[in-house]
Amino acid sequence: MLKIESPHNETFKKLLSLTESRGLKKEGLFLLSGEKLIAEFLRQPHLPVAHEVVTMGMAALTKDTAKMIEFSAGLFSELDVLGTHFNILVLEQPPIQTVDVKSCAPHGIEVVLPVGDPGNLGALLRSCEAFGVPKVILTKEAAHPFLPKAVKASAGSALRVPLARGPALAEFPENSIALDMDGTPIGQFTWPADGFLIVGEEGPGFSKPFKQRICIPTQAVQSLNVVVAASIALAQRAAGKQS
Repeated sequence: MLKIESPHNETFKKLLSLTESRGLKKEGLFLLSGEKLIAEFLRQPHLPVAHEVVTMGMAALTKDTAKMIEFSAGLFSELDVLGTHFNILVLEQPPIQTVDVKSCAPHGIEVVLPVGDPGNLGALLRSCEAFGVPKVILTKEAAHPFLPKAVKASAGSALRVPLARGPALAEFPENSIALDMDGTPIGQFTWPADGFLIVGEEGPGFSKPFKQRICIPTQAVQSLNVVVAASIALAQRAAGKQS
């Protein structure tokens, strides 16, 4: 087992970089934190484990001492950005395909997420898994799906939902379905068999004039949280398929 106490150690700096998008893109690894998420993963491990990170007093979970790294309490707390005070697994990121939305037609309703907030992104991935979304396409504006906050908010869905990378939001076809504050009330909308459902951030909205816009009618409030609105839309779509 490797023991590290210096903040200048290259292994420490590499793992610390996984708390930010740049490091995630460079290293191809991510941090899995939280006792419940780790227990769930270890029941059916489907991604290679690069390291198990602990600090003094923590018992090993993977039992592979060659992959264990023990950090001093101070360094461990820097890696434990979610404040779990529990072992951390360093996993290889699952492959994420790149899609050309101009030449590849969607199969089913594929959800497009330009969401920059990792907490919202993670929660949306959880809803996408719950309602059987066949693919989630992350635009260039989206947060990295394996940021610690995103993985936590997804309750592990980030590890299971089929993910793809797409272009910037403005490059998606005009006939995509945009979930917006204005548009056809969702109860009056006839869902196509296939299409891109674009879920935008609450503030910016859409600068591109997508031809199909749907909205969630509300009373007293102007708009819903993006996760709530998208979940309602996905639930109605799923209910319509079952009826």
